[in-house]
Amino acid sequence: MRSVAVELCPIMLLTAVAPLPATAAAEAGAEETWVDGLRHGQPASFDAVFAAYRGRVFGYLARMTGRRDLAEDLTQEVFLRLARAARGLRSDTRLRAWLFTVAHNVLVSHARAAKATATLAAELAERPISTGRTPYETLAATLTQLKVEAALAALPAGYREVVLLVAIEGMPAADVGAALSLTPAAVRQRLSRARGILSQALAEEGGRHDG
Repeated sequence: MRSVAVELCPIMLLTAVAPLPATAAAEAGAEETWVDGLRHGQPASFDAVFAAYRGRVFGYLARMTGRRDLAEDLTQEVFLRLARAARGLRSDTRLRAWLFTVAHNVLVSHARAAKATATLAAELAERPISTGRTPYETLAATLTQLKVEAALAALPAGYREVVLLVAIEGMPAADVGAALSLTPAAVRQRLSRARGILSQALAEEGGRHDG
């Protein structure tokens, strides 16, 4: 008999091991205050942004790279770029979208610097699936969550990135599209396909154990 847990929406299970974002209204209000402080060189504003988003940026980078050490380095680079750009931010800057756009760009820059491939997607698609656990697999509390994390890690990079930003981080399709140079329709299409792949992978895994 198949496990009921495996039949749950894989996106919902991923959110169980990811930080839950604050409500949109509260987050938007805080961001306005932080942007104003950053534009005026207030260290407290940078500290507040770092505290609010550091873990979320790291989570995205850890799941995209599968390496905690690399994710730590790239997260540091994201916030260094914020520090350098702070005074030049537009007053209407949406910080979350800005940070994840930079995080995506840092990933692409890393791939190019390593001369592995011309793009991040190609690098990660050609990377053999690790037999060890990713940082988030290590933190997963249940067998089902481990299965979901493994299925996520096996997704093509372009699909995985959309899942992380839309379903986990809760970003609007328009913001994700701007970060990844995709139309909102293309973002929604990738998310739909990713959900299908995850569901099929979990169903096949459940079938093997039930057999």
